[in-house]
Amino acid sequence: MKIIYTVAVAALLSACQPSIPEHAAASSATAAAAAADAPRAAYAPPVGRRPTVPELTALGRAMFNEPSLSASGKLACASCHSPANGYSPSNNLAVQLGGPDGRTEGTRATPSLRYIQNVPAFTEHYHDDDGDDSVDAGPTGGHNWDGRAQTAHEQALGPLLSAREMGNKDEAAVLARLKEGALAPQFRKVFGDDIFSRPNAALQGALMALEVFQESPTDFYPYTSKYDAYLRKQVTLSPQEQRGLRVFNDETRGNCASCHISQISPGGVFPQFTDYGLINIGVPRNRKLAVNADPAYYDLGLCGPDRTDLKDHKEYCGAFKTPSLRNVATRKAYFHNGSFSSLEQVVRFYATRDTAPKKWYQGRKFDDQPEGMDGNVNMEAPFGGKAGGKPLLNESDIADIVAFLKTLDDGYQVKN
Repeated sequence: MKIIYTVAVAALLSACQPSIPEHAAASSATAAAAAADAPRAAYAPPVGRRPTVPELTALGRAMFNEPSLSASGKLACASCHSPANGYSPSNNLAVQLGGPDGRTEGTRATPSLRYIQNVPAFTEHYHDDDGDDSVDAGPTGGHNWDGRAQTAHEQALGPLLSAREMGNKDEAAVLARLKEGALAPQFRKVFGDDIFSRPNAALQGALMALEVFQESPTDFYPYTSKYDAYLRKQVTLSPQEQRGLRVFNDETRGNCASCHISQISPGGVFPQFTDYGLINIGVPRNRKLAVNADPAYYDLGLCGPDRTDLKDHKEYCGAFKTPSLRNVATRKAYFHNGSFSSLEQVVRFYATRDTAPKKWYQGRKFDDQPEGMDGNVNMEAPFGGKAGGKPLLNESDIADIVAFLKTLDDGYQVKN
């Protein structure tokens, strides 16, 4: 995995530092500074010294843990993406609190930042790299629950500016906090003493540091779960965990692996337990969220309201990113709206959504989307069946799947 990390970061730095022709090198420092402060493009290079990967990683880690970068002065990236809990929230809130006062409620659950290093850029028509382009997997990729951020570099800016998260009013406010804060000396050391005189370059440097930090294998994709040890043939799964894996993979029953891929890829890459797709599974409305006090408000994921470029694609409404299931047992809020609080509850919902809908919905089935969109909801196994019918998974199956899912938690120690 270290090789993948080195290559990825080298490519990033190469994009950040394009080669300079000899005639361009003779240009004045003033012209170079002006170019660096031109309208921003992805990975606009800070003119001057070229930072090393360890420098960027250390700076990104420091920024990730620095609350002074928020408007409240109390919220860091790590406040919601706790390193101690797989870079997901360590509390049991459905959505996290932020904003200028630190008390503004978010609208979506905070996802884990682990195992997203291979997320492809968003596309409406995704084809697996298997040589067969006849299968269109549909909307796939991107960051955030709705896939609107194309890269981790782009995604890093979102929370800094969100009125419900770190609450900075604009990019200038972010840079002002960085320039005036405790990290300013480290930032200048990495990018050069004059970096803050070039705001665009400084902002790109900050986002690049956060992105490179999030490519750190030890922190973000360690592959240290019991299941990884099982794939390495270092341990065996318990009988219950083996049963859970079989049901998880069974296309006629659990069918979980159709979206949460569980096998090593043909290229030898360990599974991320997601296909990066966006799907509508009819998650129940979380009526405890402040935003849902308005009965006319619906969070429809791919078609809005946070994402606007696909708002006219009604067939995409209600589709949200398929998250990785790694470390899923450590979470305390599930789905995009944090509507469920236990893993057992989640699996039971999959099993009985259609056979016992009154258990999950108030008033009408699929109550967190406008009427007339039921055709968008996925009906593949384990979904399906009629109200009052027999679900494809029984309570024993549910317990077995949960037992298997617990093998995906990082930090497992292989006994010699």
